[in-house]
Amino acid sequence: MSKFGELIDVNIPVLLDFYTEWHSQSESMNLTLRDVAAALGDKAKVIKIDIEKNKALADALRVKALPTLMIYKDGEMKWRYSGEQDANTLIGIIQDYI
Repeated sequence: MSKFGELIDVNIPVLLDFYTEWHSQSESMNLTLRDVAAALGDKAKVIKIDIEKNKALADALRVKALPTLMIYKDGEMKWRYSGEQDANTLIGIIQDYI
């Protein structure tokens, strides 16, 4: 969990995508997240977290549905959504926190 704290305790928005390799919606978010990361460059981070490899973290954050998306800034959760989002919507939401 200390590594997680280091990931989210930064002064730029961090978009977390909780996923699994076998979940079809999680898989389809890959291209969307690449577009988001490319559009925002160094103004934000996009991090994918496999819940099967990070079960304790997923449990602590109560991740129940996939994909689950969260935005953190300065160590604080600013936004959370379960389900798919399109790139333009995510970019717009993240830009609110830049």
